[in-house]
Amino acid sequence: MDNRQALGSWLSGPRAAAEEAGVDFGYRGQQLGLPEEGPGSIARPGRRLGALAVDWALCMVIAYGLITHGYNQATGNWALVILLVMSVLTVGTIGFTPGKRLFGLRVVSANGGRLGILRVVLRSVLVCLAIPALIWDRDGRGLHDRFSGAVQVRI
Repeated sequence: MDNRQALGSWLSGPRAAAEEAGVDFGYRGQQLGLPEEGPGSIARPGRRLGALAVDWALCMVIAYGLITHGYNQATGNWALVILLVMSVLTVGTIGFTPGKRLFGLRVVSANGGRLGILRVVLRSVLVCLAIPALIWDRDGRGLHDRFSGAVQVRI
């Protein structure tokens, strides 16, 4: 192996190096029995982050306009509370937040069907903590989805 190849494998990460060695990881969601593309497939990170940005912006507008009336120090805290309540209410009843609906996403149980209310509450609290949502598995699910037994799929 020449130095360029060794450096390239280090820069591209362990997954790329393993794939070059012949390891087949499959596609995202294959272990869960989900399709590779189209409706029901695992939601891509860009769509998920876009949906979260829309939901956060909506919560900031609500907190700024209805609760804090421009008091900037409290707006972020109230927006987090509103995000938690909105997530529990909307994901628990219809399976998506306004941002997720805009981006064509839905939160379902990994076994299929809707999530129970306790799992929705757990998932929502972990999303508000942010750190579990930043750690993903090979299927692209965050720890908040793994702990709650959920998966975000395309509609």
